[in-house]
Amino acid sequence: MADYRAPLRDMRFLLNEVFEAPKLWQSLPALAEVVDAETAEAILEEAGKITAGTIAPLNRSGDEEGCHWDDGQVRTPAGYREAYRLYAEGGWVGVGGDPAYGGMGMPKVISAQVEEMMNSASLAFGLYPMLTSGACLSIHAHASEELKQKYLPNLYSGVWAGSMCLTEPHAGTDLGMIRTRAEPQADGSYKVSGTKIFITGGEHDLTENIIHLVLAKLPDAPAGSRGISLFLVPKVLVADDGSLGERNALSCGSIEHKMGIQASATCVMNFDGATGWMVGEPNKGLAAMFTMMNYERLGVGIQGLSTGERSYQSAIEYARERIQSRAPTGPVAQDKAADPIIVHPDVRRMLLTMKALNEGGRAFSSYVALQLDIAKFSDDAQARQRADAQVALLTPVAKAFLTDMGLETTIHGQQVFGGHGFIREWGQEQLVRDCRITQIYEGTNGIQALDLLGRKVVGSGGELYRPFADEVRAFIAAAGPELAEFSVPLEAALQNLDELTGWVLDRAQRSPNEIGAASVEYLHVFGYTAYAFMWAMMGKAALGREDDAFYRSKLGTARFYFARLLPRIHSLSASVRAGSEALYLLDAADF
Repeated sequence: MADYRAPLRDMRFLLNEVFEAPKLWQSLPALAEVVDAETAEAILEEAGKITAGTIAPLNRSGDEEGCHWDDGQVRTPAGYREAYRLYAEGGWVGVGGDPAYGGMGMPKVISAQVEEMMNSASLAFGLYPMLTSGACLSIHAHASEELKQKYLPNLYSGVWAGSMCLTEPHAGTDLGMIRTRAEPQADGSYKVSGTKIFITGGEHDLTENIIHLVLAKLPDAPAGSRGISLFLVPKVLVADDGSLGERNALSCGSIEHKMGIQASATCVMNFDGATGWMVGEPNKGLAAMFTMMNYERLGVGIQGLSTGERSYQSAIEYARERIQSRAPTGPVAQDKAADPIIVHPDVRRMLLTMKALNEGGRAFSSYVALQLDIAKFSDDAQARQRADAQVALLTPVAKAFLTDMGLETTIHGQQVFGGHGFIREWGQEQLVRDCRITQIYEGTNGIQALDLLGRKVVGSGGELYRPFADEVRAFIAAAGPELAEFSVPLEAALQNLDELTGWVLDRAQRSPNEIGAASVEYLHVFGYTAYAFMWAMMGKAALGREDDAFYRSKLGTARFYFARLLPRIHSLSASVRAGSEALYLLDAADF
């Protein structure tokens, strides 16, 4: 596998030339004194060094060795503890954290780029700081000041780690069915009892403490999801002076043996009257957890992008070096027995598909991250409200479409290698295995599609959809004739999405099955259209600069996207319009 190289040039292009993020930062008082273009570049450069130089070399060895469980203790693969210590000492765990508690205070659009580099280097390794960051988000937004002061500094510094304990053996998507209980105590604490499964980083040897955020129900809780509360439950109890005390009444019962992410400890966690403290209000646990869901679901989308990027870097190197057969137009490498496989049309199709989906995905994830920053930091209430609505609409697209395209990309990368792609030592098959989980956890992609179409589009009567469509329309209206090769097909794609949205809104009133039947294909139509918007913006920034190889490559990839990938929306739209009837022609026994 090729050595990983952080795509810093493309990241700078997006931040500075496409989205003009430094101008946004200067317009937001909360960020103006914290970050500028030079600070952002320095942070990304350093992140690129540690991820490429320290983390990436552990990716294959970590996959080969995996985690080890022994009597409740989990040992991570060789090199992980040392690498995690270096990563934490650099402040990277708290890159987006509140400076008042020791975080770096960077906007999400920067931490998203850091996340991409980390996950490209090693998706399994990146899950440990990702879960810690997610725990910090909920604690910061909902916990008491006492809990924030007590836990956030050591979480941001990476001295402690975090986990999220949601799923139970019988309750995955339907969290209202959870059975974990929390009994109130006289001192204001709670005794938490129950079993949680699929807990990423529930137990490991990277940090001296792990802070679990656990969903549980109070004795008098209402039924269903309205009766869920959130509790902070440390692995090791923390004294008032911050020192560590006794081990809490919780344990890791086992770790899962998985298809991928072998170096990430996926744990069964048993809470046996463990001491915890409520985060937020009683019976409002899901709201507290959803505070970080928009961030974490974007983060999972970025994981799909990350594996696709790593696969592309290896595939392009291999395609330039591997010689097989001659080009259709005749020999290219006259001094060799055959030509490099990059001359072959089908190999080029796969490589360009990978490149277009990766770069489009990087632009889209950055765009969503900017909306999160506006929603969090803007002083303008109207701007915050609009950005919040955009985040609500686009988060399921970011999670599902980025990961669906990530799997497609890693499979293309494996295919470029031919038979060698099926062999473990080349690394491509690991990326396929690792990427696969991103479509499943943090809400399966089918659930994300239902969220987009059912809750966000149909549930709002189309109101959440319109501002995004209006922004794309405004871009098209402002585009000059020089941008017509991008703006004209973008306008046609947007019109198709408008009409498809109207069709689903109408049909959903007649049949409850229509939303579920249309949701996945609708999300993909939305995703390809959103990427077209990204590519039109990137094309605009690159036009007229073709003498530079970077911009020439960008424009060529944009043209490929509009010619060969955007047309996928037509078959997807036809599937949506086919309706739900064909899904119900068979009884359950007839399958």
